[in-house]
Amino acid sequence: MCVGGGPASIVLTCTDSHRYPLASEGPLSRFALIKAVLGPVMRLMFRPRVEGAEHIPGNGPVILAGNHLTFIDSMILPLVCDRQVFFIGKDEYVTGKTLKGRLMAWFFTGVGMIPVDRDGGRGGVAALMTGRRVLEDGRVFGIYPEGTRSPDGRLYRGRTGIARLTLMTGAPVVPFAMIGTDKLQPGGAGMPRPGRVTVRFGEAMEFSRYEGMDRDRYVLRAVTDSVMAEVMRLSGQEYVDMYATKAKAA
Repeated sequence: MCVGGGPASIVLTCTDSHRYPLASEGPLSRFALIKAVLGPVMRLMFRPRVEGAEHIPGNGPVILAGNHLTFIDSMILPLVCDRQVFFIGKDEYVTGKTLKGRLMAWFFTGVGMIPVDRDGGRGGVAALMTGRRVLEDGRVFGIYPEGTRSPDGRLYRGRTGIARLTLMTGAPVVPFAMIGTDKLQPGGAGMPRPGRVTVRFGEAMEFSRYEGMDRDRYVLRAVTDSVMAEVMRLSGQEYVDMYATKAKAA
């Protein structure tokens, strides 16, 4: 799901970022239908314990930034939030032609995923444009600042897209931690097994003191590191000061 990080290292063109309109959040929307139908099943299977949900503002733009342990993180997060969470995801999730592929496309676009093409060279800029569009529309945008799933359960260095977004839009950042999802789906593949997970939200963080400094790399790193420090506190993970993509390539 995200800018400077997400379900994948992402790349999409500026045109692609507007191909998918933001889904409706109304009581008769597909999002509401998915929560009504699949929500009870997910709660029965994963028994999510949600802590600190009151820290998510009831209206206006907000960035949710958290750790990323396994594939089902992106299924659980939208279903434990009262507001719809928009996020960026691999276009492979919506291009499958099989029944399973079509069901995945229906689910992910319904809960708020904006599909992207991972190939190309303009991903960072276009991803920022997509996140900014969501936030300027007063919606919730979800980000995994690590940029990919953790290869070993530890928390890795965050990418600065999260900082650029909060400084460009003024949207507060609510850090969150997924706890236990990697135990139910090790390696991020295969069918998850039933069990309990915890989704823990921290207090909203605002960075208005850095207004107009979204091009200062030192400020961007400081903002990103402060968010990741909160994610680490919430998750209890060991922190590694290197990018997860580099760790995976080693």
